Amino acid sequence: MSTASESTPAPGTHDHRSELASLVRGVATRLASMTEGAVLVFLCSGDDDTLQLRSAAGLPNAELAVQLASRWAPTLEEVRAGATAVAVEPSALLGPRDAAGSNLVPVIGSEGVLGVLATTFAAPPAPGLSALVALTAESLGAQIENCALRERLAGHHRDEDEKSDEILRLSEELFSQDIELLRNNEQLGLVEKLKNDFIEKMSRELRTPLNGIIEAIIAVLAGENDVLSEGAKTGLRNALDDGTAFLRTLQNILDLWRIKQNELPVSLQEVNFREVVEESIFSVQDTLGDKPIAIEKHFEEPLPKIKTDLTKVNQILFLLLDNAAKFTERGTIEIGVRMDGADLVFEVRDTGIGICPDDQQFAFDEFFQVDDLASTKYRGSGLGLSLVRDLVALLEGSISMRSDVGEGSTFSVRVPVEVLG
Repeated sequence: MSTASESTPAPGTHDHRSELASLVRGVATRLASMTEGAVLVFLCSGDDDTLQLRSAAGLPNAELAVQLASRWAPTLEEVRAGATAVAVEPSALLGPRDAAGSNLVPVIGSEGVLGVLATTFAAPPAPGLSALVALTAESLGAQIENCALRERLAGHHRDEDEKSDEILRLSEELFSQDIELLRNNEQLGLVEKLKNDFIEKMSRELRTPLNGIIEAIIAVLAGENDVLSEGAKTGLRNALDDGTAFLRTLQNILDLWRIKQNELPVSLQEVNFREVVEESIFSVQDTLGDKPIAIEKHFEEPLPKIKTDLTKVNQILFLLLDNAAKFTERGTIEIGVRMDGADLVFEVRDTGIGICPDDQQFAFDEFFQVDDLASTKYRGSGLGLSLVRDLVALLEGSISMRSDVGEGSTFSVRVPVEVLG
């Protein structure tokens, strides 16, 4: 891998080289603006087909580009040899511009790898931004080949000019389509950002007054309220239950948003899972109400103390219990807990309505309900199991489900933990 040097182009090739240089500069500049990071473009050239640094954008000086090119040399060759993208750890050279690392994506043409597009990120990129980088690399490969095609056509005889013009016209149409695709992806990224900003703002704006309402109701119920009739007290308790459920839904929405934005960190601490089970059972009492349901606990010994994210395992177990309580009218809810090597395994089994086989593949989808009347018959937004799935994935665990209509469901969670003894 080397850097490109200035030289006098051979006769008849200057325009095509200039066009290629302009193309590469434009791609680097636009992509750096979209990602708010740095972009380096390497192309295969020379008799030995080495990778040369042809353009860079988003960097304070050219020396940094050369240093990065030298540091990435082995990885660049790995990308070219494997024709696959490679993630690179953050570099101290760029500071905040590369806080989340870099992605090296191959620029592929019809006959192989033409170069490498390197992009640094200040923060973990959203899926739309990663897709935009991949699309840019794909588009760049097509445009480089079109430049080469025009260079070959320029040497043909005059009687082939008409055919060449048609090919060039088609190539220019392809360029226009590529540019339009990039613009569309940029707009999609802006729409996604607006949606995420709206979700966060609305969740926060609603939570503040809702918390105030809940606290006021609790204060009234806990105070000297002999002047309140039993009907008024019942109404306040129902309002408290509804407000608490609504607050949990808002929190679920915000947590899902944070996970998708990679903004929900994992924090490890010592955990006594027996206490987690007891706390979750206490928290689900509002959902159980006065249903004739017995909750059974089964702990397989030994059950040592562990180290994991207390908040997240607590939330996972509560959401599974809440789901079981919501869709079970009578019978039992069983909680089974055991250790399997360095994995914590816990199950929630219920005798509820169950899920038919055709719907089981959608059970963890956002806003899924078991039937068309579920949204009115069973209170909830359909976000609980989606959040469970994402929280389990955040802890690098797995979740599975078994269910039979009319007989109930079983959800099994496996999470790697640190055993403390």
